[in-house]
Amino acid sequence: MRIGELAERTGTARRLLRYYEEQGLLVAGRSPNGYRDYPEGCVNRVLQIRGLLESGLPTRIIRQILPCINDPRAIHVSDATPETLATLEDERRRMTDRIECLLRSREAISGYLEAVRREQRPAAARHEVTA
Repeated sequence: MRIGELAERTGTARRLLRYYEEQGLLVAGRSPNGYRDYPEGCVNRVLQIRGLLESGLPTRIIRQILPCINDPRAIHVSDATPETLATLEDERRRMTDRIECLLRSREAISGYLEAVRREQRPAAARHEVTA
């Protein structure tokens, strides 16, 4: 399939698809006219890449673990080197820190919204009485 179809089917910009290819995350063949030609399996591969990027993994780590992903929900690394394991442990620790930060931010926003809504209720009640 051509890059436009892959972009449409995955909801990914063409520019990002080219970037994934430059980073070694995606491989495309070339047709005689020079257009990129992606195999059908690239649809799932792009979705995996996007999911890993959204989870916070950098492309250098995705490039290492992408060959180990058969099931989109699991990473199976056979013969993992100590360096690979250490890298994944570091990334997991960074994700945990980001999750905790996001949870604190969500709680702060929730508290703010509750306070604003409490303040708005009496004002709304006053408008009903005077109207």
